[in-house]
Amino acid sequence: MTDLAADRQTLLDLIKGEAVFHGDFTLSSGKKATYYVDMRKLTLDHRAAPAIGRIMLDLIKDTDVVAVGGLTLGADPIANAVMHASVDSPERPLDAFVVRKEPKDHGRGRQIEGAEVKGKRVVVLEDTSTTGQSALKAVEVLRREGAEVVAVAVIVDRKTGAQAAIEAEGLQWLAAYDLDDLGLDPQ
Repeated sequence: MTDLAADRQTLLDLIKGEAVFHGDFTLSSGKKATYYVDMRKLTLDHRAAPAIGRIMLDLIKDTDVVAVGGLTLGADPIANAVMHASVDSPERPLDAFVVRKEPKDHGRGRQIEGAEVKGKRVVVLEDTSTTGQSALKAVEVLRREGAEVVAVAVIVDRKTGAQAAIEAEGLQWLAAYDLDDLGLDPQ
């Protein structure tokens, strides 16, 4: 088993064992679900974060970008994991950025922190996606600031419409895992 294959299996086992919760949930999209995939439990976990960085770096390897990030808070630890994993990769290192929900009302008043994105090719990251609206909000802000967003990459695709919404914006959709991998049905 290659190191990447081992990472994928380890992360899959962690997701199934520690990040999937069953019950009645309301998702950020407002949709109701009988399970919830809480990836923040793992994106902020020392056992999973290095594997997440390597898996997501491999997922975006053909995008020819210089930075990764997305809407705070969900994308922040993923972007950091990818940035750290990229230092040891044979490709060039990637920087990270954070897209605030609103511009700061003090200091430089920035809505995007970290890597300079104007005129640069970037990927938007997300932990899980239902409708794609969080990623699309980040895309909108990045485009307004002059970035060329080429793809949206998620750890877990809930298979509930996000891919179609992202692709409708002319972006590539990349997912490390989907509900089939987790043994779950779309809702």
